[in-house]
Amino acid sequence: MPGGRLTQQERQQIALGVADGLAYAEIARRLDRPTSTITREVMRNGGPTGYRADLAHRATERRAHRRRQATPRGPQAPAQTDGRDPEAVREYEEAWTTLLMQQGLPKMMSRVLTCLYTTDAGSLTASELVQRLQVSPASISKSVTFLESQGLIRRERDEGRRERYVVDDDVWYQGMIASVRSHGQLADTARQGVAILGPDPPAAPRLENIARFVDFVAESMARAAEQARDILYTKPETPSNDTAEPGSAATPDPST
Repeated sequence: MPGGRLTQQERQQIALGVADGLAYAEIARRLDRPTSTITREVMRNGGPTGYRADLAHRATERRAHRRRQATPRGPQAPAQTDGRDPEAVREYEEAWTTLLMQQGLPKMMSRVLTCLYTTDAGSLTASELVQRLQVSPASISKSVTFLESQGLIRRERDEGRRERYVVDDDVWYQGMIASVRSHGQLADTARQGVAILGPDPPAAPRLENIARFVDFVAESMARAAEQARDILYTKPETPSNDTAEPGSAATPDPST
């Protein structure tokens, strides 16, 4: 499989494939590239409706030039000393961001969420996010407010009373439950249409079918989320000190 950056000829093939409505996986197969490479290339250069090979190639060259010429702006994140390949980490973070954007999350929110997903601490302050992503505090504030409203992150205060943004097991559960509530609102709205349109027009049965389908999916999601939290995230109870280990012999009283 070829490595390195995409060539201009490969980008032209991607543009033709997108124009023909080919799936990213098929375009990737024809170019002998990973599907994630094609997905990321298209999404960061206009999306499927706006991708242009020449514009994408020039944009990539400009980004590479900026990285080479960039000078530090204020305090930088500490250099990695954990043995990880920085380029591989960056590529992985871009893949995560692209995936979140494909699912409908705006780019800045996707970058913030990816940063929180991939940090070892599992939480960051606003200033740490500004430092890592090299964006304005206003961009971080807007992003975390949106992500919190969607149940994708939560806030907490550390010992220094600094506000931290957290992703953990409970955030995933709460995010799933928020999705269930959203599905419930969709089902309710569909049934309102049934009441307004009446039972006879073709649209009414269609709306009722939507409501029934969404209700079924939402109930299944809620049950699965509850089961997953109970099974995967419940910590085993720690035996108390006064509870003897099974099969252990009692210590004889030296006075007897």
